[in-house]
Amino acid sequence: MARKRRKSAAFAVAQHRLAGLNKITTPNLGPNTTVAAYQAVANDTAAIEESHNQLAAQMDDSSNRYDAQEKLMADWNRRVLSAVEAQYGPDSSEYEMVGGTRKSERKRPSKKGGGGAPPKA
Repeated sequence: MARKRRKSAAFAVAQHRLAGLNKITTPNLGPNTTVAAYQAVANDTAAIEESHNQLAAQMDDSSNRYDAQEKLMADWNRRVLSAVEAQYGPDSSEYEMVGGTRKSERKRPSKKGGGGAPPKA
């Protein structure tokens, strides 16, 4: 499942406000607040958002490759166990060494009882 890409609502507001500020000739925002500083923060936010979304896309790709590799590994595990079983037998110690359960060590299913009264003679 793809990761959700982020879109900053605050950045969208900042773009709209910057467009309005640029229409005002020499806006006075106080001694410590300037349009250039506001624009710099907006640019930093845009860069971080873009970087974050690129990393999310890379993570999606990595997850897909990992899942495919894990399926391949599981298939190889099954194939190797089957090959050892075919080569050495299902009751061999070699089969047990690679992770199989020897046939002689498997629990035999118990017979189910009738569950009722014994038949009348």
